[in-house]
Order: sequence, then C-alpha cells, then structure tokens
Amino acid sequence: MASQRKPVIVRRFARDWFAGYAPPVFPAAAAELEILDQGGKLLRFAWDTVKWVCYVRDLASATPGEPNPERLIHKRFTVRPRAAGLWLRMTLTDGEELEGLAANDRSLIDGAGLLLTPPDMRSNTQRMYVPRLAIQRLEVVSLIGTNRRRGPAAAQPELFSGE
Repeated sequence: MASQRKPVIVRRFARDWFAGYAPPVFPAAAAELEILDQGGKLLRFAWDTVKWVCYVRDLASATPGEPNPERLIHKRFTVRPRAAGLWLRMTLTDGEELEGLAANDRSLIDGAGLLLTPPDMRSNTQRMYVPRLAIQRLEVVSLIGTNRRRGPAAAQPELFSGE
C-alpha cells in the first residue's frame, strides 16, 4: 500500500528550507501548502512564499544548515531529454532559471503549479512542484514525443513473378 505522504524539501524565497512529508498531489484550490515535519508538527506556508517543493528519495541527508539538501546541481538539461513530455524553461520571480520535463496533459492548464522531472535524475530530487505564483516567465523549449506510429508498411513487390 502506497504512503499517503511523500518525503519533500520545501524551498522558500527567503532561502530557507524545510524537510517533511507532503501529499503526492496538491489540491488546486488549496490556499496554502501544508506539510508534516519530521517531528510530526504541521507546518503551513503561503503559496507566494514557496519557491518549489522537491520530492526526494530520502530525508536522512537533509541536515540543518546544509545549503543544498535537494542536491540540485544541474538546473538545466545539458542534452535533449529522452523521456516524453514538454521541455520547459522558466524564470522564477527571484530571477533563478530552471528547466524541467512536464507531462503533456491538462495539468499544464489546471492546478496551482507544475509537476516537473528535474534535469539531473541522479540527484536526491525525483520530482519538483513549482507553484504558478513562483513563475515569472515560462517557455516551451521542445515537445518530446514517444515513438511515432508509422502507417502500414508498403507491400514488397514480388521479386520473382510466376509464369
């Protein structure tokens, strides 16, 4: 049975961060972000103060005072992503640039933010949720599709016609 809450690191524009547990999907009408910290205390953040929410592999490496607990070293793709989706480049309200791969579905239009796959899949961060209020500019770099279905194969002409 899947857990109702996933380990996350919440980064705020004030440059501080909080580790805890959040639901896998945020309601579109939620006025604020709610997470449970590691001690079981409920923390609430206004969406306009949240820079991003990183779903991480483990929280054990997130120690107080660490400057980069998400381990987001690469914030841009160095090569074209292989997975299917929309390759997005965004500028956040604090001027930081970030790239990610989003699903090509209605979640781009609906909801309070974007769920992205980060450029560095080997980091501690598996997914990122960026609130719409944190995005100043958004650019679609490319649409990366799956294998295209080809039409029916052309019939091969007979090499030796029967007489």
